[in-house]
Amino acid sequence: MTPTPSDQAARAPMVMHALPVGGGILAIAPLPGAGGDYAGDLAHVHEWTPAMVISLVTDVELLQAGAQSLGQDIQDKGTRWVHLPVADFGVPGPEMQEAWPEISHRARRALLGGGRVLVHCRGGCGRSGMVALRLMIEADEAPDEALARLRGVRPCAVETDAQMAWAMAAERKPVQFVRHSG
Repeated sequence: MTPTPSDQAARAPMVMHALPVGGGILAIAPLPGAGGDYAGDLAHVHEWTPAMVISLVTDVELLQAGAQSLGQDIQDKGTRWVHLPVADFGVPGPEMQEAWPEISHRARRALLGGGRVLVHCRGGCGRSGMVALRLMIEADEAPDEALARLRGVRPCAVETDAQMAWAMAAERKPVQFVRHSG
């Protein structure tokens, strides 16, 4: 039986939308397996060699995509895996808020060392964009420029006002102005 175009589209390889951040590469993507090819998507992630993968999906979403072993599969290849479940179209709850400073520090340290960090949710838009934007701002990018760069590679990044508010609440270092004598 010959696959139809819709069958082929459903099994299209996972796309990682990447951009340089802090000396490394930050990417957002859909959940491996969401398109129907968990093994292929997982191989694609491993070939990309991220230092860290941040999963923002719920346990139910992992199960629905056939990706319930994602954490173990990622860690088996030597990649740090962090699971921070956030409901679709949602924002982090108290547990993630408490864990975030350390996770952000580790992700930014990986980026600063030239490493790669992959952030994913179910579709690779809202939740992934929210966390990527926050990391970009915490890596000292101007919020408006960071959002423009992120949406330049993934226009659907950050889908709700609440997600935008969480991302924009990132702590930043005070700005220092340098005057040049002319």
